[in-house]
Amino acid sequence: MQSAEFRVKGLNEIATAIPSCTRCPRLRAYCQDIARTKKREFRDQTYWGKPVPGFGDPAARLLIVGLAPAAHGANRTGRMFTGDSSGNWLYQALHRQGFADRPISISSDDGLTLSDCFITAAARCAPPGNRPAQEEMNACQTWMEQELALLKNVRVVLVLGRIAWERWLRTSGWWGRLAPKERPGFGHGREHRFPDGTTLLCSFHPSRQNTNTGKLTREMWHRIFERAAVLVGEVAENSTPQRNRGTQRLSQRKAIE
Repeated sequence: MQSAEFRVKGLNEIATAIPSCTRCPRLRAYCQDIARTKKREFRDQTYWGKPVPGFGDPAARLLIVGLAPAAHGANRTGRMFTGDSSGNWLYQALHRQGFADRPISISSDDGLTLSDCFITAAARCAPPGNRPAQEEMNACQTWMEQELALLKNVRVVLVLGRIAWERWLRTSGWWGRLAPKERPGFGHGREHRFPDGTTLLCSFHPSRQNTNTGKLTREMWHRIFERAAVLVGEVAENSTPQRNRGTQRLSQRKAIE
């Protein structure tokens, strides 16, 4: 059950409340320490150094779930997947499919906007070694629960990595509703349709550990987003009168191709 201090009414309120969250002292201390010591490349910048809220279109049909802010990425800039190599991969792919108005994100005030897409994460604080503890993710889960309750148009969920896969299944309730043998497995490119019509699409995370080793290639990555765009397009067609079919999303994607 959520405590009163964590109950908020809208996405803007959630985004305002998250930076003040103090549920995980270890993570807050780590984020603040990184913000003080900084990386030489960013020594002249002021780091965010706090929990990072979700970002995107409140009417989104596509939800992207990542792991956690990077120490010198979102923990520096204050916006999900912004200012690091993983973000470069993500926003380039989103731009190719018409979900983002530009292919790169460098700061929270660079003007980038998302259309039909919302980005969240399993944990909102940068964790040491990029691995938040289970109890920390449990404590953080209330934020995604509230986001999911408000993102009423989401029909396609793209999870980036196994931790994001498990955390979305737990947060959405499917982990508990499905027997272990019925739960959809994780694997790059795996896809599962739930009884409520939501499609879960899985991908390796675009971390340097995966991209530098070739475990995740550009071709593999772009295929995932091509598929996500198709799935979102199918949702649009099924919910739009015949005479109005051919949505802006599909038009943007065709123009880019």
